[in-house]
Amino acid sequence: MYSVCVRDHIMIAHSFRGEVFGPAQRLHGATYVVDVEFRRPELDADGLVVDIGLASQTLRAILADLDYRNLDEEPAFQGRNTSTEFLARVIFDRMAAQLSAGALGEGAGAITALRVQLSESHVAWAAYASELPPAARP
Repeated sequence: MYSVCVRDHIMIAHSFRGEVFGPAQRLHGATYVVDVEFRRPELDADGLVVDIGLASQTLRAILADLDYRNLDEEPAFQGRNTSTEFLARVIFDRMAAQLSAGALGEGAGAITALRVQLSESHVAWAAYASELPPAARP
């Protein structure tokens, strides 16, 4: 399996509901390094997994909707704890939708899996990874 990873970052604010979160129940900020890994079994005719430029641009566009936002105020997240794990899935789903829409180019149609990792620091991160259903591929 071949893979290519692109990286960017976001800064958000949020709070959590539930005693398990202790002081994080109060509004606080987080900065995440976001890695998106694209996987496929064979390279395309140009010897690529995905166009890194298009992948980077697409990731930046997805993250722009989250960057410098208080996620507690975002209608899409009402009633949800926007944990690192939850946000990894949100970014995964948005990237999969862009892939399906053809935003990553014609050659990206053979991508079979994605992995999204959000790193909170050099010692803590969360990720979501999954195979892509054939319907999600252009």
